[in-house]
Amino acid sequence: MKSMDDAALERAILDLPLEEPPEGLRASILLATAYRPAPAFSFAELAVLGSLGAIALWLLALLVLGGGSLFVQTLATIGSVLSRTFSNFAVLAWLAAGGATALWLTLFTGSQPIMVASHRSARSSGR
Repeated sequence: MKSMDDAALERAILDLPLEEPPEGLRASILLATAYRPAPAFSFAELAVLGSLGAIALWLLALLVLGGGSLFVQTLATIGSVLSRTFSNFAVLAWLAAGGATALWLTLFTGSQPIMVASHRSARSSGR
């Protein structure tokens, strides 16, 4: 086994015959990574759109299968459940407490300009 120093090894590696990369390889890599277009919808938007589509499909199937009377009965049931829920004193108290907290935080924490907030959160190079 023959031993080589680092300089001889580097020369041997650099003397290896290499093939030229295919035409347009760099451009295709850049298009697939850095220049890839942003998706049309975020995950949250897709979830909301999917949920709305599922609800619309459910309502359409409900109308086709049971007609209008079943649909009206379903809406009446949903309305009665909501009215019973929001007539409960504990639910109203928790909603009022949450609304008061949100109002308090909005009014008394003060708003900061965007430039100040972004400057404060930026990393300093001294760390």
